[in-house]
Amino acid sequence: MEMDAQVNPTARPVVVAESGWRAPNREPSLADVFGSIRVKQGGSFWAKLVAFLGPGYLVAVGYMDPGNWATSLAGGSKFGYALLSVALISNIMAIILQSLCARLGVGAGRDLAQACRDAYPRWVAWPLWLFAEIAISATDLAEIIGTAIGLNLLFGIPLEIGVLITALDVFLILALQALGFRWVEAFVVALLGVIAACFAIQIALANPDWGAVIRGFRPDRRDRA
Repeated sequence: MEMDAQVNPTARPVVVAESGWRAPNREPSLADVFGSIRVKQGGSFWAKLVAFLGPGYLVAVGYMDPGNWATSLAGGSKFGYALLSVALISNIMAIILQSLCARLGVGAGRDLAQACRDAYPRWVAWPLWLFAEIAISATDLAEIIGTAIGLNLLFGIPLEIGVLITALDVFLILALQALGFRWVEAFVVALLGVIAACFAIQIALANPDWGAVIRGFRPDRRDRA
């Protein structure tokens, strides 16, 4: 193949499916933003860790959105600390799934959608795509409604207008992405800082029973509210 390319520069490389995959990996995941994180050579462990915090926070924001907050507040007001074990187990499951996705990306060079496309026949891949679209729509619906409710509670903005304002967030992220992905990371980290501060203030005002909080992480059928 190398000799053919030297003789004929216009020759296209032959793409062969990798072992264990039904189809070759044709393109990088999210080609528009695909890239490597630059790490200084010879830097300390903490300096290298900071370089990877941005992508980590982008993943973490999915678990600190308005929809999750509204659900957690409603569940806590009704059941007290009894559902903390469910929150703990859910977070452990999320960590496992995210680590598996990271291993898939590093080891196979594919995201989950690409892996499903290249590993399964079309009659399996199409239903998986449909289920993924339904799950994405259901998740985004909770975020949009939660944000609209938050704007209504804070500023008295009608829910309909709040939904439109929330939709504009997409264009804001796209505009920041044009400036470079680090701008998106900085924006998300700033939002997470605001959320963390609000969460700390809420805990201080609520003054929970810390003993009951710790016991709430133990799965138990009895109501500990």
